Amino acid sequence: MSLIEVLGAVLSALAVWLTSRRSMICWPVSLTAAGLYCWIFLKARLYADAGLQIAFCLYVVYGWRHWQKIQSPDGRIQVRRPKTVAILKGLLSGATGSAVWAFILARFTNDPTPITDATLTAYSMLAQYWDTMRYRETWALWIVVDSAYVALFISRGLYPTAMLYAGFVILAAYGYRLWKPEASIRVIANTDM
Repeated sequence: MSLIEVLGAVLSALAVWLTSRRSMICWPVSLTAAGLYCWIFLKARLYADAGLQIAFCLYVVYGWRHWQKIQSPDGRIQVRRPKTVAILKGLLSGATGSAVWAFILARFTNDPTPITDATLTAYSMLAQYWDTMRYRETWALWIVVDSAYVALFISRGLYPTAMLYAGFVILAAYGYRLWKPEASIRVIANTDM
């Protein structure tokens, strides 16, 4: 356990909690946490997850800008209902991304769990995309993905990160409860961010 891992875990938990509350400050906190975890995962030889953190950084920049554009004049962020076809396309793209990543990881890296690493990475990217689109389903997918990550991180000896992801499961359930499409809550943080 390193100080960087503990700091990354704390910032990541804070970022998810802020996202569940639809607070604009979630974006810079998420960006910092993703940068720290990129380093942590590179050191643990979880290359797809390190790459995922880079993708998260790009999603954070996109999500931050997107949420600013769609924010109501009264500071509210609306949850959207995706069409069934959008959900199915997303799940199919996750499966395709998983297969491609698994092939690359198995062929070109020393990743000890290429299929698991690739699958969790692909579906994490999908969940992050759904978050930027403000789909409530993001939280259901995070519950599944984060539960599997707990086992992966325990197997790699990343115990603070495993505890973090167990907490993410709880936070995802909280986010799912709060993100009702017909409900809208006022953004908590300063909307100028």
